[in-house]
Parts: sequence; structure tokens; C-alpha cells
Amino acid sequence: MVDITHKIKTLRTATAHAVVKVSKPETIDALKRNTVPKGNVFEMAKTAGLFAVKNTHTVIPDCHPLPIEFTSVDYTIKDLTITIHFNVKTIYKTGVEVEAMHGASVVALTMYDMLKPIDKQIEIGTIKLIEKKGGKSSFNSKTISRLKASVIVCSDTISQGKKEDFAGKAIIEKLESNNVQIEHYNIIPDEIEDIRNQALHLCKSSNLIIFTGGTGLSFRDVTPEALEPILERRIPGIEEAIRSYGQDRMPYAMLSRSVAGTIGNCLILALPGSTNGAKESMDAVFPHLLHVFKILRGQQH
Repeated sequence: MVDITHKIKTLRTATAHAVVKVSKPETIDALKRNTVPKGNVFEMAKTAGLFAVKNTHTVIPDCHPLPIEFTSVDYTIKDLTITIHFNVKTIYKTGVEVEAMHGASVVALTMYDMLKPIDKQIEIGTIKLIEKKGGKSSFNSKTISRLKASVIVCSDTISQGKKEDFAGKAIIEKLESNNVQIEHYNIIPDEIEDIRNQALHLCKSSNLIIFTGGTGLSFRDVTPEALEPILERRIPGIEEAIRSYGQDRMPYAMLSRSVAGTIGNCLILALPGSTNGAKESMDAVFPHLLHVFKILRGQQH
């Protein structure tokens, strides 16, 4: 299976269609009048489709077991063609397009099985995905012009050359994968004035400044104390999302004092200094965090 542990849960929807073609008008009449020998075709096929969706992961090896929050099956009849419309919704880390297509295909197969005693020439036609929503593509920010970011590592030991920086580089990798240009990459000691000066200076040219390190509870962890007084507007939702995501993976995440807010139209983030903490914090809010820049530029939610 593909590793989805780094993903966040979002509302995922998918719509799939399948086509069943019968060979004579009498078959359609029997369907509409519910006189097929094997029973109510529409209801039986619908039930089979619902079971199929819930068990997709037991049939297709790479599909993940996931909670199915909603399904619906509708039919459209035109001449000798029955079109199956299958909708699926979930709130989870991965999409439901395969589940929707699996459900539509099983509905079509069930209809074939129930109708074959009265029609030997039934065909199952196109099975295809019509629409899916809720994944990464639904939260892309391609309409935003290229953003500039600065990454600041706050660490006494790294600034003294005693340790190598991994957290800052992980943040840069994530930013570049989201088409964000890196304008500055600086390493500074855990000093309130140094941290504050970086924010006040770089916010004039950067759209986004990410500090990593100094968000814990040790005596030298002063990044929040440096940034909070100069932030014009805090964004608690970002802070909550980061801690909630981290808490699902590491119980010590509740001790992090991550900060998010703005100075003018520049977004400031203060993230943990551990490599995993930085990576998980970025996974928690990217790429959907980039939507904030549309809002800062005057667009509506």
C-alpha cells in the first residue's frame, strides 16, 4: 500500500458512471414494472453496489480500508440503455474514486446477472470516473503567483557549527515542492532580538517566513516570545492544526508552542526544531495553507 500516514483527513467525494445495454424493449418494460423473475433489479443491484463499496479494499490490494460516510445509486434509462450513477463520500486521507467505480461496476454486473434469464444479449459498457474532489488537487494554489519564502533556523548549537541543520532543509524541500521560491536561508542563535529583527527585516520582501526551533519549553526556547509581540494578527487555526496533527503521531507534540500570524501581508510561522517536528508541521498545513495568500490579496474565501 501507498503510505498515507502523512496526509490529513478531508472531505473526499467521487462520482462514477456505468452503462448497461439491453437488447429489447421488453427488458426495459420488465424493469419498470418490476416483473423480472429474480426480483427487484434496481434495489438488489443497489444493495450489491453498497456492499461492494464497503469492501473495495478486500478486492483491490492497494486500496486502503476507509470509512464510507455516504453512498447513493441512481439510474437513468434512455431507449435500451441504463446509466448507473454512483456517488461516494468519506472524510479520510485518501480518495474514493476506486470505490465509486467498483460500486458502479458491481451494480452493472448484478443487473446483468438478474436480467440474463429474460435477455441473453445484455452488454456492460463504459465504466468511468466522472468527478472527484477533496484531495491535494482540490487545494492547489496554482493561481497564486510565485511566492517568496525565508527559512530561519533558530539554534545555538547549529549557529555555532556544533550540529548540522536538517529541519530547515526539510522545510525548504517542502516549500520547493509547492512551487515556493526560497529567498533567504539563515541560521541564528536563540536570541530574542536576533529572531525579532529577522522577522521585521524579511517581512518587507518575503511572502512567508518560517522559523524552526525555539518553540519548546527549555530556558533558551524563546522564538514565541520574540515573535508574539510583533505579530499584527494571530491565526490560531494554523497553530491548532499543527499541534493536532502532531499529537496524532507523537504525544509530546502538545508541548510545542508553534506560532502563526501576520505582519502586513507576510505570513510568519514558528515551527519545532526537530526534523520530524518540522516535517510533520509542514505536512499538517501544506499546500492548503497557501490559500491564505489569496485572502491577503483581497480574494474571498
